[in-house]
Amino acid sequence: MSIDTRPEARPAQPVNRPGPAVARRRRTWGNPLAGLGSLVWLVLVIVPLYTLVSSSLMHQDEALNGDPLAFPTNPTLDNYRTVLDSGFSTMLTNTAIVAVATVAIVLVLAVPVAYVAVRTRSRLSGLAFRTFLLGVAIPAQAVIVPLYLLISKMGLYDSLPAIILPTAAFAMPVAVLILSGTMRDVSEEMYEAMALDGASPLRMLWQLAIPMSKAGISTVAIYTALQAWNGFLFPLILTQSEENRVLTLGLFNFMSQFGVNIPAVLAAIVLSVVPIFAVYLVARKALVNGLMGVGGK
Repeated sequence: MSIDTRPEARPAQPVNRPGPAVARRRRTWGNPLAGLGSLVWLVLVIVPLYTLVSSSLMHQDEALNGDPLAFPTNPTLDNYRTVLDSGFSTMLTNTAIVAVATVAIVLVLAVPVAYVAVRTRSRLSGLAFRTFLLGVAIPAQAVIVPLYLLISKMGLYDSLPAIILPTAAFAMPVAVLILSGTMRDVSEEMYEAMALDGASPLRMLWQLAIPMSKAGISTVAIYTALQAWNGFLFPLILTQSEENRVLTLGLFNFMSQFGVNIPAVLAAIVLSVVPIFAVYLVARKALVNGLMGVGGK
């Protein structure tokens, strides 16, 4: 009687698997280095925010002579009243108008440009796309003098359009880059199916490309709004009157007007940060998802 020595006839060797205690310990510890880095990052973010808010609630003498990390002994809202009585609502309204108008212009122009760059294979569309990307490398400081002359010749100096138009122009390159990367992720078979059904390019843009690119469009909207909200150079050079002043320029003037009133300056900063910070908290997931999709498949 012969013994079958083939490998498949041999009994399977037991596999050494970690016991439940080891697996549980691994799940408990996770990645300590990542946890430490997250903790350091959290401290770096929370401490300045806490100092900003707590100091804005202090009296002037306490802010100058007290501990900046200590909670105010006698919190007060007088600093916020001082800021609100100094034309802050006008600056907030102007900034909101600039942000909304800039986002609208960028989306109306960047979405069809990105669609043409993705769907058209001609040299002209490729040249136009590369021209838009070239705008990423051009800083606003390099063209501020000819831009000032152009705005003046157009009769737009010292007006909100003088801020809106350049801000939208400098946001376009990044917007086209993000949207083109998002639209490249749309399956070619879906475009071909709509083309077989007789859909026009405009219909494919409206019914396919835009709905499938919501993450990229949300990213562009949030990014452009942040750029418009935090812009300083264009308001500084292209406006001068009080009625057209935006928040960033207003904060700059607050530092001169309340140069020794540190709590009032910090209160103005808190009030200017709250609206855009709330928008970011609501839309941060769409922003991250859209940025992760840049570059296409």
